[in-house]
Amino acid sequence: FGAGGVKRTGKGFLSRFPGPFPVFPGVSPAHARCFPVPSGPCCGNSVHRKIYIPLNHTAPCVRLLNATHQIGCQSSLSGDTGVIHVVEKKEDLEWALSTGPNPPYMILLDGNLFSRSVLMQLKGTSRISGLAVAAASPAPSQGFSPGLKCPNDGFGVYSDAYGPQFAHCNGSEWNPGGSGVSYEDFPFPIFLLQDANETQLIKECYQAHNIPRVPGSPPEFPLCAMQLLSHMHAAASTVTCMRRSLLQSAFSINPEIVCDPLLDYNVWSSLQPINASGRLQPSQQVVLAATRVDSHSFFWNVAPGAEAAVGSFVALLAAAQALQEAPGSQRLPRNVLFVFFQGETFDYIGSSRLVFDMEQEKFPLRLENIGAFLELGQVSLQNSSELWMHTDPVSRRNQSVDSQVQILLDVLRRNGSSSGVSLQEPGFSQPLPPSSFQRFLRSRSIPGVVLSDHRAAFHNRYFQSIYDTAENIGMRYPEGLSPEEQLEFVTDTAKALTQVATLLARALFSLAGGTTGSESIQADPRTVTRLLYGFLLNSNNSWFQSLIKPDQKGILGPFPQHYVAVSSPTNTTQLLQAVLGNLTGASVNLSREQCQSPGKAPGTQPELYEYWWVQGPLDGNSTSRVAGCVRSGVRLSPALSPAFELRRWDSREFSTWTESRWKDIRARIFLVASRELELLTLALGVLVLLLSLLCTFLINSKASVLFGLPAPPGASGY
Repeated sequence: FGAGGVKRTGKGFLSRFPGPFPVFPGVSPAHARCFPVPSGPCCGNSVHRKIYIPLNHTAPCVRLLNATHQIGCQSSLSGDTGVIHVVEKKEDLEWALSTGPNPPYMILLDGNLFSRSVLMQLKGTSRISGLAVAAASPAPSQGFSPGLKCPNDGFGVYSDAYGPQFAHCNGSEWNPGGSGVSYEDFPFPIFLLQDANETQLIKECYQAHNIPRVPGSPPEFPLCAMQLLSHMHAAASTVTCMRRSLLQSAFSINPEIVCDPLLDYNVWSSLQPINASGRLQPSQQVVLAATRVDSHSFFWNVAPGAEAAVGSFVALLAAAQALQEAPGSQRLPRNVLFVFFQGETFDYIGSSRLVFDMEQEKFPLRLENIGAFLELGQVSLQNSSELWMHTDPVSRRNQSVDSQVQILLDVLRRNGSSSGVSLQEPGFSQPLPPSSFQRFLRSRSIPGVVLSDHRAAFHNRYFQSIYDTAENIGMRYPEGLSPEEQLEFVTDTAKALTQVATLLARALFSLAGGTTGSESIQADPRTVTRLLYGFLLNSNNSWFQSLIKPDQKGILGPFPQHYVAVSSPTNTTQLLQAVLGNLTGASVNLSREQCQSPGKAPGTQPELYEYWWVQGPLDGNSTSRVAGCVRSGVRLSPALSPAFELRRWDSREFSTWTESRWKDIRARIFLVASRELELLTLALGVLVLLLSLLCTFLINSKASVLFGLPAPPGASGY
């Protein structure tokens, strides 16, 4: 069912699968019956495959932990089972919560009802064993954000010691639609159903078996049931789970680790090459341009992040390409550093680690080398090509910082008018929105600006949710286009982000000391539309295929997700590194062996550059590719919170987020018999066992008579 499964028809469940159904007693869950389906991957000769129908296209809610709490969901050790009840309107909840005669219930919830009020209602009763959510299509018109109203609260720059009037989003609720359900702890499993065919299959099973034939009477057995398995190994907090893992590692040959820190890599590059193993002199100033890469949602590894992250890092990628190609960019007095931060959703993992490394001199730059900071926040939902310039009101109380910030604002305004973007200041004193820049301000007063499409509260009504997709930022394609035609089609969203990229590239050119020629810098709309398509719809396209190494084919696929995860580097990070390297690098005439071992080739300068042997484009109409070597200054730096480097798992200064480990994630449906039939079968089984024992005893005692065996000889005496 779903990919590679049985083709669905328009007929009803009963008309396709007439009874009676065979019974398989003694199978757990007790007395499940065969779920009759056509021959296909869900059917086979084994009893198990005849009883259960697996749901293969699901995403679980998993457990995350920080220094003080656990959030997310989990099932019991063997999974939670319940009779399916479909809830398509709020009134349908009454059956499962109070009147239904066969609890516990497994709720199939319409995505439009997936809200904090409903979840808290279900959490407060023992009659609910789990929840399967059918994603709403189209997305809920009222918006849906399971994130916090004040994202990353307590880990930015504002506190009781720094701008206390702005601490805890006082007077500036950035995500007013945030319900916070992603940060609640649920004692039952919650799964997202990602395949409409599987959702329809569950509904047909429910309609065939769980709806009473006579209104007001209980439904007749067998009933359609569901089992969800997502047992989590970690519990309580990061402090507890990391201590348990450490003890296991110290005293066990095969330690059982129960949780892992959220981690990945930041991706960075510079306009002019920087020696990765060296250190810049304090007098060498750089302009730092940054954005975030990751996103999050209620469900594990479902994080499209179109407005939250993708639009911003696509614009920064296009700006980096435009600036690299600008005449005279390699002779500018100041260098420009491009940084793409990972893990920012979880209390600024990437930016806090980079600041920590700069302070510990584990990075080529120090904080004093940063002369200006430009960050792209959410920029894809512009209103009339309007962006807002956010600055820190606390650091601007210093006259020197304020004058430098004013220069930044003037440069942006000047280049905005020529780029087709209107730039405005909020016009009243308010803090910075959630941004990586805040982590730098915690350590040093740096002049900086955060650009966003919102003046105050986010325009993004689907912040940190499964609905923050390409549709949310207005990506539309004419009907009938092939995937390759969609890859090349320049959408209105791509045009708007091209203007943002052009503005940023021109502003960076001016801030780096460029005096003339900035008006000729232009981002490429074709690059922007390809990037949007690749990072939001399908990374397995012809352009991305040409940019990666031959051994990276596994990172490509449809609907990329941008969750930071615990294994690194993630697909997003690897793709970002490859794309940035190809956009800002140069093709060099090296053989494959020389490219993969640049230290052995003369004049390669491996301390300044990375070398990639990429697949290259297809050679005409053939299936072979024109591979080649690309030289670029793109590097990776760790995005692991300093709390784990310092083993300060109870830190209030750094992120402490970990993800629980689990053994298996599984969802399946089946038919379950009545309690009376279960007891009857058990009684019959015990009776058969006792009769078998009695028969065995009688036959054994009369074996000599029944089988003519001689009696055993008596004892001999001497």
